[in-house]
Amino acid sequence: MVKVEHHFDFGSPNSYLAWKIIPEIERRTGVTFENVPVLLGGIFKLTGNQPPMIAFGNIRNKPQYEAIEMQRFIARHKLDAFRFNSHFPVNTVQIMRGAVVAKMEGVLPKYMEIVFRAMWEQSLKMDDAEVIRAALDAGGLDGAHIMARIQDTDVKEKLIANTSASVERGSFGAPTFYVGNEIFFGKDRLRDVEEEILKQK
Repeated sequence: MVKVEHHFDFGSPNSYLAWKIIPEIERRTGVTFENVPVLLGGIFKLTGNQPPMIAFGNIRNKPQYEAIEMQRFIARHKLDAFRFNSHFPVNTVQIMRGAVVAKMEGVLPKYMEIVFRAMWEQSLKMDDAEVIRAALDAGGLDGAHIMARIQDTDVKEKLIANTSASVERGSFGAPTFYVGNEIFFGKDRLRDVEEEILKQK
């Protein structure tokens, strides 16, 4: 069986957009993606990378073009629920640790649905502990339990380990995909990801 990994951080709008498309690829290929929580800020520190708004913010026409491409992607896939988060940038340490907890406890898919929608559909301030807890409760998870667990050493260490391992494999941002040992970066490479899955099957 082909192993496919999706390394993600809720703070990336492109991670949200990719997450919305992944189920279609899973249905077409019969391969389930493994979701791997990583800390994008940690990846930036380890690689010397910067958020696009900083790295390219002073380049004439590039940010405007990237905005056009994002709108094209949204329109092509009919992702009408997307709203750019009004609190951006959001510190994602708490919600990414929460993703580690959710994966440990077997509820990561549900957790991802709640948090991605809170971030990129409901425009909630998802670095506020009380907002996070309330969103998780509203989505049917135990928000107080998860928010307590994110303080545990094993959870913190797992997120650090995931992030470091991702960088060692070649990651420099999110979303990053691995099909076997082949790396693909960004939502715009999902077609290539699908082709590689079929190639390796």
